[in-house]
Amino acid sequence: MSGPANLISSARRAHTPSISNGSSFNSYWTAEFVRLREAHWGPLEDSREVRQARTQGTGFTQKVLLRAALLAKREGIEDTLGHWRRIARLTLVAMLLVTLLAGAAASQGALGDGSRPVNLLLALAALLGLHAITFVLWLFSFALQGRHAGTWLGQAWLWLTKKLARGPDSALAPRALSGLLDRNGSLRWVLAATSHGLWTVALLSAITGLVALLSARRYGFNWETTLLSADTFVSMTQALGWLPGLLGFTMPDETIVRLSNGLHVLPESAQTLWSSWLLGCVVVYGLIPRLACFALCFVIARRKIAATTLDTSLPGYADLRERLQPSSEKMGVDAPAGDDYQASIRKHGAPGLKDGQTGQCLAAGLELPADLPWPPRPLLPPAHDLGLIDTGAQRKSLLDLLFTHPPRKLLIACDRRQTPDRGAIGFIAEAAGHSAGTRILLLPPGGEHTDPRSAAWVQRLVTAGIAASDIHTDPTTAIAWLTMDGTHD
Repeated sequence: MSGPANLISSARRAHTPSISNGSSFNSYWTAEFVRLREAHWGPLEDSREVRQARTQGTGFTQKVLLRAALLAKREGIEDTLGHWRRIARLTLVAMLLVTLLAGAAASQGALGDGSRPVNLLLALAALLGLHAITFVLWLFSFALQGRHAGTWLGQAWLWLTKKLARGPDSALAPRALSGLLDRNGSLRWVLAATSHGLWTVALLSAITGLVALLSARRYGFNWETTLLSADTFVSMTQALGWLPGLLGFTMPDETIVRLSNGLHVLPESAQTLWSSWLLGCVVVYGLIPRLACFALCFVIARRKIAATTLDTSLPGYADLRERLQPSSEKMGVDAPAGDDYQASIRKHGAPGLKDGQTGQCLAAGLELPADLPWPPRPLLPPAHDLGLIDTGAQRKSLLDLLFTHPPRKLLIACDRRQTPDRGAIGFIAEAAGHSAGTRILLLPPGGEHTDPRSAAWVQRLVTAGIAASDIHTDPTTAIAWLTMDGTHD
């Protein structure tokens, strides 16, 4: 009975969040969780994640899934979903234990303690009554609007999991799961598989209890009725016993049925026949339909989940298209950074800077005019000149290079005569996040940071995370730092 839990858990991805063309259901669930979270709490800061998704993704859907996986790992969403899955499994196990006890109790209640004869109709109703009602309602749900009718056990499982799974954003996990399952048409099948599975366990427990009690005690069976005639009861018992008889269960004949009205003493063989009749009815009309429906719903749910796709027209996904798969690159200078915006360096733990490895020493000029020669001094090994970065496409190419090959040192030269704009500060902050060490050279050389524009550069760079001591106006000092051995002064 681990099947229903596996329907929503699927295979766990590797620790590194890479999304293949055959994306797992878990990646879609993660993307839906991130979408709902951003809809409730606002967009997450995702410049690095977007850049990585654009670099590694093969299509818009794959880029959305990769961005969501990266954000989930960074924001702890993976832990939230993992916690919810664990609670879901524990809740299912608890419900399985309850259904086992309920099945055993049903068999005990139907047969009693053996001190008085067992009314066959009442015993059958106690064992199969609620099962029959919920099963018929589930069948009717295909023709009615109540798509989840008859799946109360499955709905109870989700409800209990929601109540027990406490923690940050825990309420978004079932909402994301239900919404995703409902859109691909698998929610009703997951709930139905869970419900039929639990009923199967309950009926197995009831049958086991019946066999144990009938083996350990002597029971007498009869039918008692005031309104129904003996002929009616004979027809009813023979009709109900026809299918079990085909499967090998022995059925009482007409004579024994007529004599089982409580007014005659029956031989032991007659009580054995009634025991077989009762067991056969529970197996044929209870266990077999539930087991067959569980298998059917499980297979359909697995197939629908495997065919899950991302509805990129939903709000939250459609808004990402221009960022993840832009139709054109934005170039030029952005508006000056206002009080409502502040770029900041966020170290990304770039994969190129590991123990025993050294990155390159790189230098680039950011939108330098023609009157400022670049580089101002010859660059000697190990320094490498990346040239001038003037367009949005060049910025993107440089950031992609820094992401895949993180440098040990990075020197960026800026024109301090220009007002520092939002795009320039944001680019510097993101580039610095990929480098072990970053320094800024303000050109033209000479002078202190006393004029308003130089002071504005220093202020915004320091606020972004560049130390004031790492901002140079002397090219000789900056280039000496770039070419010296070691990662620090």
